[in-house]
Amino acid sequence: MTTTPEIIAQHGLTPEEYARAEKILGRAPNLTELGIFSVMWSEHCSYKSSRKWLRTLPTTGPRVICGPGENAGVVDIGDGDAVIFKIESHNHPSFIEPYQGAATGVGGILRDVFTMGARPIANLNALRFGAPDHPKTRHLVAGVVAGIGGYGNCVGVPTVGGECNFHAGYNGNILVNAMTVGIARRDKIFYSAAAGPGNPVIYVGAKTGRDGIHGATMASAEFSEDSEAKRPTVQVGDPFTEKLLIEACLELMAGDAIVAIQDMGAAGLTSSSVEMAGKGGLGIELELDRVPVRETGMTAYEIMLSESQERMLMILKPEREAEARRIFEKWELDFAVIGRVTDTGRLVLRMNGAVEADLPVGPLVTEAPLYDRPHLAAKPRAEIFDAPALPIFEALKKLIGCPDLASKRWIWEQYDHLVMGRTLQRPGGDAAVVLLPGGGRKALALATDCTPRYCEADPMRGGMQAVAESGRNLPAVGATPLAVTDNLNFGNPERPEIMGQLIGCIDGMGEACRALDYPIVSGNVSLYNETNGKGIPPTPVIGGVGLIDDATKSVTIALKRAGDALILIGETKGHFGCSLYRRELLSREDGAPPPVDLAAEKRNGDFVRAWIAAGHVAACHDLSDGGLLVALAEMAMAGGLGAAIEPPTALPAHAFCFGEDQARYLVETGDPDAMLRAARAAGVPALWLGTVGGDRLTVSGADAISVSDLRDINESWFPAYMAS
Repeated sequence: MTTTPEIIAQHGLTPEEYARAEKILGRAPNLTELGIFSVMWSEHCSYKSSRKWLRTLPTTGPRVICGPGENAGVVDIGDGDAVIFKIESHNHPSFIEPYQGAATGVGGILRDVFTMGARPIANLNALRFGAPDHPKTRHLVAGVVAGIGGYGNCVGVPTVGGECNFHAGYNGNILVNAMTVGIARRDKIFYSAAAGPGNPVIYVGAKTGRDGIHGATMASAEFSEDSEAKRPTVQVGDPFTEKLLIEACLELMAGDAIVAIQDMGAAGLTSSSVEMAGKGGLGIELELDRVPVRETGMTAYEIMLSESQERMLMILKPEREAEARRIFEKWELDFAVIGRVTDTGRLVLRMNGAVEADLPVGPLVTEAPLYDRPHLAAKPRAEIFDAPALPIFEALKKLIGCPDLASKRWIWEQYDHLVMGRTLQRPGGDAAVVLLPGGGRKALALATDCTPRYCEADPMRGGMQAVAESGRNLPAVGATPLAVTDNLNFGNPERPEIMGQLIGCIDGMGEACRALDYPIVSGNVSLYNETNGKGIPPTPVIGGVGLIDDATKSVTIALKRAGDALILIGETKGHFGCSLYRRELLSREDGAPPPVDLAAEKRNGDFVRAWIAAGHVAACHDLSDGGLLVALAEMAMAGGLGAAIEPPTALPAHAFCFGEDQARYLVETGDPDAMLRAARAAGVPALWLGTVGGDRLTVSGADAISVSDLRDINESWFPAYMAS
């Protein structure tokens, strides 16, 4: 086949990149080789626009066992255990085919975790949809939620938390980010680097079909009017096969037969074989006739680029093949010896007795393009400390019933969040809490966070705030933040303003992670989330993991006891820039987001967590979207109790109630005097705010509102929207 400029462009390579491939080979690549270059050098696999900036992020720490570069991050949690976790996007596939796109996103991230030897114990997600009145939004919501629930429920891993927002900026590109957390013994972590020339290369799992071909390339390009035609590039998942694959892999991992293991995710057999060989500095030869296929007449090109799901590639000790085969056949999964490790440093593919590809492995990885793209910083916006004063409870009702703040019960009730029996805090709070296996009291706290409107207004401050909010959600349930996985969702990096957003957010994230001792150990970059030149709002999602030593001390957001005091931790100045108050009540998204004081975030979070651990906190909630009164309303609705508060007179009541100043918590305690004294001694701003009790929320100088009326407003929007 003659390689034409049109075919090269269809594979997502620029003329310069194709010329580089020719130089590496010393000849023109054939079609199979071209396909391999195209996926390995795609944005999705090579991070060619972001790699320079990702290297600036903090990725190490005293607890970090393995940072970025493997299938998932690994962090020591004591007692010989490790937590393994990662978040990844399935944005483009979910827009094209929402059910399968979301379902296979869950399946893929599960494999990233159990391929390292961990049993998955929790799933989370972060979802962004277009405006509720956009004609596609309701269909996309229904399909994505059903796909996440369908896959996670069937595979038997609880979906315990997440977030869901709506904005017109996602009309053309929704975001579906999936996160999995697993547990392994720290001396039984499995890695992907090939070793041992002569060792057999084993294919296990489901058969290979034609679904998902060019999925990685499709995920590295923006959409246009013909995006619907890309449906064949979306993979098809089977959660029951995934469950069998989990059990078979973990059974084999109990022994020492595995030398290296890698899931077949983006770019399928190509990326798994190339990455394993590349990390080990070795070569791999594959006999493609031996690959289990479910369709007749598949070519080498199709076999190598298929992204069929529920497949793994492993390298075994040669004398252990029979043992491994018995295990996988017992679980009714395919097991095939399809090649061997070599010391040539080359990827050699044979089929029907002919060599279909012969490529040097190293350059596929090390010589992938690395771009320092032009970038423009966002223009500074004015700080806003005030807004038109609307009646307090009228404003609260509109906020608590808006799409972003409305209860997401309609979503999470479709997920099995209690399977395995270790979920202590289910969706709806600051963070999910999941008890660790083993019968002890230790638990993990898990949350996903991002405020895209802040990132669009000021990428540096927005990236910083995404990490800081994650760093508040975990202490709010009593956890010590351990580490972060991130999912960087942006538009087309070839546009300088988009590249400026990406760099600004990464800079802010890095600064916050360093200040909070909160390293980034894994992650994903999803670029080209753009349709017809219109990019999404910058959305760097933070998946946070924290450790609770004694889960019996953990607290929820629900108000508990009449007569308890409410204490506001943190300083309030009444920042209204980019606030939900302005967006939902005034239809304005102007102003700078609130500044982030990282020293205050660390100090205030440590203080709150210490008081929770000491048993002096009955309920706690961090303050974020909508400010203080929204947080109090959420606490009241969760606990079925009212409260009366007295805003200080130094600020207008609406600024105090709805400003979105950072580093703040609302705490219920039965010992307010001791807490206020301790806060003063620690240099932590703290203010007695009011008292828990009754069935209404009361703000001095304003009318009251019943908690049941608030709950009706908060709970009604989503079911009504989906039913209409």
